[in-house]
Amino acid sequence: MWQMEKDRMPPPPSDARIALGIDPGTAIVGYSVVMARGSELSMLACDVITTPAKMPLAQRLQIIYESLSKLIVTYKPQEAAMEELFFAKNARTAMTVGQARGVAMLALANGGLSVAEYTPKQIKQAVTGYGGADKNQVGEMVRILLKLTAIPKPDDAADAAAVAICHLNTATYAANLLRYNRS
Repeated sequence: MWQMEKDRMPPPPSDARIALGIDPGTAIVGYSVVMARGSELSMLACDVITTPAKMPLAQRLQIIYESLSKLIVTYKPQEAAMEELFFAKNARTAMTVGQARGVAMLALANGGLSVAEYTPKQIKQAVTGYGGADKNQVGEMVRILLKLTAIPKPDDAADAAAVAICHLNTATYAANLLRYNRS
């Protein structure tokens, strides 16, 4: 778990952007809160929300919703991004992950956030420069870009950090492109 204590967290600078990245799942939801100030990125929080497999699905979804809602109140992100649901061979798994995504989107919407969605390939491309990168390559680039001493663990947390980085970089690029096209 990587998390700044709320009591010790200084208010973000006025030019900072804070994004919540989410790697959705039912058993494990990865999350990361990343702050961008210019081209500098820093980690505010990175961990996972876990739910017991034997717990009824409705209660698992409630845990995900409540945990994400608390994160939004604590870190006050201005932006949110989530990995798009990939095609799953197992329809049951795809449905439960889809339900977890829906609950996450509801928590974000109730927190006043819109959600940007990125494919795994887009995330890998934005973080490593190669859309076919493996988990180790993504994790290592997350470590380097956020100036961490170690790759966030478990992989779901590192993946969520990659989602946040992808979003912050993609949104910055799009805004710069829009400004350029208007001039």
